Amino acid sequence: MRTLVSLIAALLLATAPTKAAEKIIIDTDMGDDIDDAFALALALKSPELQVLGVSAAFGDTATRAKMLDRILGETGHGDIPVTVGVPDNVNREGFTQRRYAEGGRFARASHPGSVDFVLEQIRKYPGEITLVAVGPLPNVGALIDRDPATFRKVKRVVIMGGNIAPQIDAYGAAAPIPVHAEWNIKNDIKSAQKLLTVGVPVTMLPLDSTSNLKLHDVAREALFSRSTPTTDMLALTYHQWAYATHKAAPTLYDPMTIASMLEPSLCPMTTMHIVVDDTGITRATDGAPNAQVCLKSDPEAFIRFYLNRVGQ
Repeated sequence: MRTLVSLIAALLLATAPTKAAEKIIIDTDMGDDIDDAFALALALKSPELQVLGVSAAFGDTATRAKMLDRILGETGHGDIPVTVGVPDNVNREGFTQRRYAEGGRFARASHPGSVDFVLEQIRKYPGEITLVAVGPLPNVGALIDRDPATFRKVKRVVIMGGNIAPQIDAYGAAAPIPVHAEWNIKNDIKSAQKLLTVGVPVTMLPLDSTSNLKLHDVAREALFSRSTPTTDMLALTYHQWAYATHKAAPTLYDPMTIASMLEPSLCPMTTMHIVVDDTGITRATDGAPNAQVCLKSDPEAFIRFYLNRVGQ
């Protein structure tokens, strides 16, 4: 009888429908701050997500693409396409992990253009692709300018960006930080304005819910001690970032974009109408909702989730 029950249970499990992985494209200014590498690592370690491609955005996009080639190659994901956005001379001095990027390993002979690639994927999978943008938004603006009708067929756009309310020190040791123009928004204000008015679902992870996500010493060492290809990559890029910036504890702003998709309880969303003014300030105003915004996250739960997922 037990054998029969076990057989029936096995057959039910084998025939039960499985949820398809969510198709995503990541648009990143990889190589400046270290949190982009941590975000990509989380996506690669998450079977719930299918990474269709990774797009280099903002500034020295050619070197960013080389870094993406190496990360994907060293972690066993060399089949994922790497694309290049329009380059410019902005923030070339801010590239803290250039030695890793120019190490030469896994460099591809060429990379397709980001705009053409993303539009092609949206046409192939209308209504299925989540575009995750964790840097300034010139590629997003270019997508909207090139073909707004196709762009509106994305499932949603998830961004790390903005600042809605003053940031309060949880320990009361520092004065509140006034609302200010956040880096990703202020470096392409017009593209942020286009995104919020083009008519696609937007999920926003602002400083309000990401500036508290510190990877403290104990958690960092626990992660790096796993010695997997992914954690070794993170350790190497982290040490280059720490040397260049004279910082120790990175803030994992960008990984919350991915974590919130995988475990929504880490960063509950509030429906809001968000506008970006001409100085780059993001404001919640009256109007029809155009974004889901996380105003408060659970940093301890996030760090536990991250360590368990990426360190496995």
